Amino acid sequence: MKFSGSIVPIVTPFKEGKVDYATLEELIEFHIKEGTNGFVPCGTTGESATLSHEEHKEVVDFVVRRVAGRVLVVAGAGSNSTVEALELAKYAESVGADAVLSITPYYNKPTQEGVCAHFSYIAQRLSIPVILYNVPSRTGVNMSPATLARLAEVENIVGVKEASGDIHQVSEIIRLCGEDFSLICGEDANLLPILSVGGVGAIAATANVAPADIATLIKEFQAGHIEEARKLHYKLLPLCDAMFSETNPSPAKEALNMMGLLPSPELRLPLVPLKKDSRDKLRSVLTEYGLL
Repeated sequence: MKFSGSIVPIVTPFKEGKVDYATLEELIEFHIKEGTNGFVPCGTTGESATLSHEEHKEVVDFVVRRVAGRVLVVAGAGSNSTVEALELAKYAESVGADAVLSITPYYNKPTQEGVCAHFSYIAQRLSIPVILYNVPSRTGVNMSPATLARLAEVENIVGVKEASGDIHQVSEIIRLCGEDFSLICGEDANLLPILSVGGVGAIAATANVAPADIATLIKEFQAGHIEEARKLHYKLLPLCDAMFSETNPSPAKEALNMMGLLPSPELRLPLVPLKKDSRDKLRSVLTEYGLL
């Protein structure tokens, strides 16, 4: 299976401390109408770190059932414990997810050999595709291009969400892993540059707020309409920056609340609401963009 397009890492709405499934369903329908190509439930943007295992599984199951095969569902299923990551991945497989997104083990900082062993163990025990997630700024571990080239040889490992921010590394991954391995942009502001060297799509927090423009940028580039894609790149740039003015997904939830798509920007500790100056700046960017 070749993964491409805009696969939104959807926020997890909360209401008085519990998952707000009514709003989650509305967000799913909003995204499908806007042209989103797929969903990542329970990713970093979905606050997977503060969901209980029971909640995590319920959210994945809910998204799979509500999407009902209309677009892809790539379930977040990562952990710094290999056994725990496999448990989440097996559950996603059992409820019909199309693939899983599995992050590099964080905090315990495995060697590159340990990273290979971790992902190989998981992939060899699944029948659905695995997309790896490399985000060293959050995990403390960077998957090298050579490590990814080894993992690309493992059956079921089909791609990587690359969020190192290093275009040279992106190019090396594509050079070493070949055309059958999907490199997906995980650094929102670098979407166009990553497409230009062979990336195939995005898992972008900004797509929570501007799904149509992210999806259209990718389509325009893939159709060879480079100037149109470039215009969207520069239109989106201030919004991408605003989405990371404080820790993701705080800005995304605040923006969705301002846009009337999220009843509450509620987060779970240790994440906290945006500071007033960040909120004011975000409102200004959304207004200039035409979203308010």
